[in-house]
Amino acid sequence: MKKQTFQIFKRTIDIIGSLILLLIFSPIMLVTMILVKASSPGPIFFKQKRVGKDSHQFWMYKFRSMYTGDNDKRLRENYPDLWKKYKENGWKLEMSEDPRITPIGKKIRSLTIDEFPQLINVLKGDMSLIGPRAYREEELQEQEKKYPDTKKYIKIIRSAKPGITGVWQTSGRNDISFRQRAKMDADYIKKQSFIEEIVIIIKTPLSMLSRW
Repeated sequence: MKKQTFQIFKRTIDIIGSLILLLIFSPIMLVTMILVKASSPGPIFFKQKRVGKDSHQFWMYKFRSMYTGDNDKRLRENYPDLWKKYKENGWKLEMSEDPRITPIGKKIRSLTIDEFPQLINVLKGDMSLIGPRAYREEELQEQEKKYPDTKKYIKIIRSAKPGITGVWQTSGRNDISFRQRAKMDADYIKKQSFIEEIVIIIKTPLSMLSRW
């Protein structure tokens, strides 16, 4: 499949798929909105700038799963050991030890419900249903310094739309290093195909169900 034809196919699937999923998940999303609002002060939705296609930054939406305020600053100043671990672990912490996450937030994260609002990003064209992880700019810059050999992978990642799901998210390998994750994302972008898209689409609900 030619690149241009593939991109048309991919965008068509993104629009149709995100509309169908928003309709299917609307009852769950409504309940989640009520729970998030009732469980802790603050907005229902959380938005954060992420790196999109050709390094264009966009606002990515999620259901709020953390307490309000500058959580990164609070983690850095009040939990220096966790902050160090957070950065060394590819900007990730286990939910059980992350003091920034609310009780409801831990539940909706474990079920990946917090990511459902990203379907709006897909409709807007900022994201795709399938693609590399939506990274923060500072994360990419810092990881590139830490792992200089990933520069070639990051360049490829910056050329594509990030996705809600992707090859490494459905690989069953949750605890992988940034180097491995970046290579998997870059390899996916280089060899995008109709067959691989279908495989990832099929594997995504199976991956989600394994968490429920």
